[in-house]
Amino acid sequence: MPVLPLDGLAAIVTGAGRGLGRAEALELARLGASVVVNDFGQPGRDGSGEASAGPAERVAAEIRAAGGTAVAHTGDVADHEGAEELVRLAVDTYGKLDVLVNNAGILRDRMVFSMTEAEWDSVIHVHLKGHFNTTRFAAAHWRERSKAAGAPVYGRIVNTSSEAFLAGSAGQPNYAAAKGGIVGLTTSTALALGKYGVTANAICPRARTRMTEDVFAGFQEPGEGQLDPLAPEHVAPLVGYLASPAAGHVNGQLMVVHGGMVAIVERPRVAAKFDTAKEAFSYEELDGLLSPYYAGRPAHETFAAAEVLGLKKD
Repeated sequence: MPVLPLDGLAAIVTGAGRGLGRAEALELARLGASVVVNDFGQPGRDGSGEASAGPAERVAAEIRAAGGTAVAHTGDVADHEGAEELVRLAVDTYGKLDVLVNNAGILRDRMVFSMTEAEWDSVIHVHLKGHFNTTRFAAAHWRERSKAAGAPVYGRIVNTSSEAFLAGSAGQPNYAAAKGGIVGLTTSTALALGKYGVTANAICPRARTRMTEDVFAGFQEPGEGQLDPLAPEHVAPLVGYLASPAAGHVNGQLMVVHGGMVAIVERPRVAAKFDTAKEAFSYEELDGLLSPYYAGRPAHETFAAAEVLGLKKD
């Protein structure tokens, strides 16, 4: 039998009981990884409802039924101790951790002038703190292994950001802020862990899942017998690639991915530069420089949702 790209590697996928996380866990297992399937199992996409072991257990069983290796973890990654337990489970079960895919998240949408403190805190807590928690303990594991070996080790982190961070999302200030924070966490982690052999990258996936069912309602519905262009299965192969040895030179990158397309996002570049003619800027000088510059640009440099997403509504 041919050697699979992830043979011998141990992976964690958070939020893997449904949607994107499930597709990613199945893909990593298909490529040969042993997987810890994490999902807190709450039924509401806003994090409501009683936690359940069902979603994580079902995906782990699905992987085993296909001939793969998987165990379930049903803890909350937004809990610091729960994230430590998750990493420990991977190490205790498989002897090490090689790949961490952070995907868990919730939505509590509201306009910024109506959002409650709890709605803000809960989304930041699950998305941003959840990414940090697992990264912190995985990073400590790889650093210790590298120091013991006296050489770099194998480590891959794939984080989940969103185009809500890139293009804005009027009704999701908490979500957009969390996803922007995840990009910052990713680039910082990439710089910090590169010397240990670890890479960290982030993806902005477009997929029709429980989290996005209203966003993509009516967009490019698949025909009979056709794969949905917004199916999570279009995203999972990129996660498999970033988790593989082939991506050892890919670090600190942000990629947009959806049906049949991967776009590599450049870091922000300077669009224009102005220098004061005196020792320091005055209000009047800035008004004379910046106002004409912005007067020649669109008042709001945003796009309609269909244009940003490259989709057409039926």
